[in-house]
Amino acid sequence: MSATATPNLGGLARQLIQQGILTEAAAAQAWQGAQKEQTPFISYLALNKVVRPSILATVVAAEFGDPLLDLDCLDPDAIPQAQLNEKLIRQFNAAPIFKRGNRLFLAISDPTRIDAVDAFRFNTGCNVETVVVEDDKLQKLIERILEGKSNSSMQGLDADLDDIDISGGDEQPAGDDSSVNAEDDAPIVRYINKMLLDAIKVGASDLHFEPYEKSYRIRYRTDGVLREVAKPPIAMANKMAARLKVMSQMDISERRVPQDGRIKLKISKTRAIDFRVNSLPTLFGEKICLRILDPSSAMLGIDALGYEPDQKALFMAALEKPQGMLLITGPTGSGKTVSLYTGLNILNTEETNISTAEDPVEINLEGINQVNVNVKVGLTFAAALKAFLRQDPDIIMVGEIRDLETAEIAVKAAQTGHMVLSTLHTNSAPETLTRLRNMGVPSFNIATSVNLVIAQRLGRRLCSHCKRAVDIPKPSLLEMGFTEADLATGFTIYEPVGCDQCRDGYKGRVGVYEVMKVSPAIARIIMEEGNSIAIADQARAEGYPDLRRSGLVKVMQGVSSLQEINRITSE
Repeated sequence: MSATATPNLGGLARQLIQQGILTEAAAAQAWQGAQKEQTPFISYLALNKVVRPSILATVVAAEFGDPLLDLDCLDPDAIPQAQLNEKLIRQFNAAPIFKRGNRLFLAISDPTRIDAVDAFRFNTGCNVETVVVEDDKLQKLIERILEGKSNSSMQGLDADLDDIDISGGDEQPAGDDSSVNAEDDAPIVRYINKMLLDAIKVGASDLHFEPYEKSYRIRYRTDGVLREVAKPPIAMANKMAARLKVMSQMDISERRVPQDGRIKLKISKTRAIDFRVNSLPTLFGEKICLRILDPSSAMLGIDALGYEPDQKALFMAALEKPQGMLLITGPTGSGKTVSLYTGLNILNTEETNISTAEDPVEINLEGINQVNVNVKVGLTFAAALKAFLRQDPDIIMVGEIRDLETAEIAVKAAQTGHMVLSTLHTNSAPETLTRLRNMGVPSFNIATSVNLVIAQRLGRRLCSHCKRAVDIPKPSLLEMGFTEADLATGFTIYEPVGCDQCRDGYKGRVGVYEVMKVSPAIARIIMEEGNSIAIADQARAEGYPDLRRSGLVKVMQGVSSLQEINRITSE
């Protein structure tokens, strides 16, 4: 059968037809299925078992000129443990299997995933070469690798809770307080340790210890949603607050004002977790909130954050500029810090001098000069920025622009040959520019200094094991924001179900972004004192989708559900 009979199919599909592995109709059906699900053709064939894995791997290797390997012959001891990144392995369905010098060999069943090669190259610093393997054997290998990593990473978590090493954020031992009887409070110590370790196990981002008049509750924020996990007796409230304050080196005798602290929980010799701690006096006692700080989140790479290709290109182009300002906006917990540090990680080279001012420093990065803002001693964002400008900087990161003085110094730095990265708390990218003007920054300074604005939210990612297709009437879809062109593509909408692999049908989170470049037309609107609505209209005209549109794209891709996108974006 000739390949010309199927002019719209890819080269691999034509090869499968020519070799008699698939009929022309079956190849066309598989091709259309892959297009509909927005899945690479090879991945679709493997996931749906259209072609036997051994045959598919042979044809793929021949078609793309990559070596073919039988994983049954792989020596498990040769697998480079240092290069195993669980998130990348899951995301790209690929696994490092051998390392020779600076060359890392990556087992993959779909060599068209160039993004996998780029991600592993960025994460490991190695030159990555792909090796084609059978998909079913690759899945078994990945399961063994991840199971081994899970067991090794949780060894410390299953240790005796009394043996956990806890210190304050400045590496000093947390110390004892005379008002806390260690013997009487031993159960409290163990209980708090267990709460912290359980939060790490389930992947929580925040812990809330909350006292009320007749009850006490502990909640975890997992995948952006708070859930109650325990209701200890109200009599434990003061002791738990005291224990947490001792651990984070706060003054336990002071209960009238908020305090900030930090906990470093050393689980093993090679693994430590940091917590940012805040106490808040409430009507019935002190509420303690802990934020789990994960330094590895800054090492994910830009491809793992969920940017669409055109949004990623705008972000990378802004980072490559020698001067100007890049602003990231969104509510607390929307991933602004991770986005900033992903950019800093890309810029962090031997040739650049990078300084950051943060309140507090959340992620420690080698090669970056990080300053903790301390208002009590006069070390404000503005004071730190003034000092940076005398430190021969190339790149400056300000944790947050909160006042006019900080904004003016940041703008001045961006206009005098420095790259400035910072965050604001606004709802959208256009509102960020008008917010700066409301602070008192002159319009011409905003128009000439800001290069790019990113607004972002974090939405829950649908579980790939149990998500279920749902049929929604066309009028309802149009009302929610989809276009006729969208509906013509025949995309499938999925809803959460829930299984033993996820929580309520969701597993993990994905970023939803509004990336807006300050073009000459938008700069002109700013100079003319235009409002955020006029800026937003111009941004849409230039093809920069807003948060709602970006969320709907995630729905069309099957990444998230309509319910979740409705929760995090406005219609």
